[in-house]
Amino acid sequence: MIKFGTGGWRAIIADGFTKQNVRLLAQGVADRMHAESVAEGGLVLGYDRRFLSRESAWWIVEVLVANQIPVTIIDRPAPTPMIMWSVANQGCAYGLAVTASHNPALYNGVKVFTRGGRDAVAEVTTSLQEEVNRLGDDDVRSIDPSELADHPLVTRQHSMNWYIDAILDQLDVETIRHSHLTVVLDPMFGVSQTCLQTILMTARCDVEVIHSRHDALFGGRMPSPQLETLHELRRVVLERGADLGMATDGDADRLGIFDDKGNYLSANQVMVLLYEYLLTGKGWKGDVVRNLATTHLLDRVAEAHGQQCHEVPVGFKHISSTMAATDAVLGGESSGGLTVRGHIAGKDGVHAGSLLVEMLAHSGRRLSELWADVVERYGSLEMVETAWDFPQKRRDELDAALGEGGSLPDFDVPVERVSHLDGTKVFLADGGWLVARLSGTEPVLRIFAERDSAELAHQSVQTMVRHLGLEAN
Repeated sequence: MIKFGTGGWRAIIADGFTKQNVRLLAQGVADRMHAESVAEGGLVLGYDRRFLSRESAWWIVEVLVANQIPVTIIDRPAPTPMIMWSVANQGCAYGLAVTASHNPALYNGVKVFTRGGRDAVAEVTTSLQEEVNRLGDDDVRSIDPSELADHPLVTRQHSMNWYIDAILDQLDVETIRHSHLTVVLDPMFGVSQTCLQTILMTARCDVEVIHSRHDALFGGRMPSPQLETLHELRRVVLERGADLGMATDGDADRLGIFDDKGNYLSANQVMVLLYEYLLTGKGWKGDVVRNLATTHLLDRVAEAHGQQCHEVPVGFKHISSTMAATDAVLGGESSGGLTVRGHIAGKDGVHAGSLLVEMLAHSGRRLSELWADVVERYGSLEMVETAWDFPQKRRDELDAALGEGGSLPDFDVPVERVSHLDGTKVFLADGGWLVARLSGTEPVLRIFAERDSAELAHQSVQTMVRHLGLEAN
């Protein structure tokens, strides 16, 4: 059975992610497009570097073409944000990306995009999931792969230049060109190198790339740009005396950064820096949108500039829809994804990294100095993010415990209020908070906490862990 989570459908290869299920999903999309009378407008399809990604993309093409749907396939490993941009640029009602993003190498999956290059909202993925799971193998229409050669319904796209030029058009390339910045890029064996390296070198940055070869096992690491996965990037930044180190996840929609001193800047810090830059350096006006497990420092920046910070559930579709409704300047999440007004309605590590380089060039200062200024102005908050495995049989129990009828432990400070927007979020009287929510794709409970110190944040997490009886597992 196919089940969509907040980031699309993901499953273990040869278990849930099979040729049979990929074809069923493609048939479900085809049926939906015909039912909505949007089939003639076609669909954009792309894939990443994971095991079976290209093959899966062509399995999808076989089904869509048999259903008389024109397909533009980006027939080279491509960033997910580029696929989203292409959906919007070509005016298609739907798009697909074969990727499991930052999941372990044994996973693959498919992300679904709707008109404008947006992540499909829950209403779409839920109904699509129901439609697909009602189908049987006999319901799938497909053509033989040999019939795809020069097929009039198939357009093979190899160029990335339209997307690259769209980002360059939004950057102050002239300022970057004369700043002579040195950047170390770590695509984490993923798909960002061509786009980011081209953008940075066009702006005359000195770029060194590591981990660029094709490795479907991602070097034995999680393809997620976090401190524990980026030791080599930090080493090269310090060795080269670089201005910054930049890493993207497997499909290039998330970003991780090291400053000139080798300090890791979390996604929270990057969002705060970029929001401050857009408001002060570029003179933009507008709110900011974050999910409920993202730093409240953004709230402080927004308030200082007379703007508002909007909190939404986990899932970038909630961020993009709220940005559209409020004309917000920036939206993002602590897991590493963000987007900026005027670009795509989804997270883009390529664009975010390029904008961060512009910020550095515009300031004429070191990245470590810019963050020190933020701390001096807004203070600092420390976030802890943890994940706890649990037996599948406990899922219903934990789901109930995190619902409105669930109880709370005694924290070290009084609880100000509780939100059940997505799981349980506890707002503490000292301004700190804790979120506990179940993963939509794995038997994992994620607990986030942000307090004035890492020690207090860890203390809050452990209080909730003991309360839920997770340590015994």
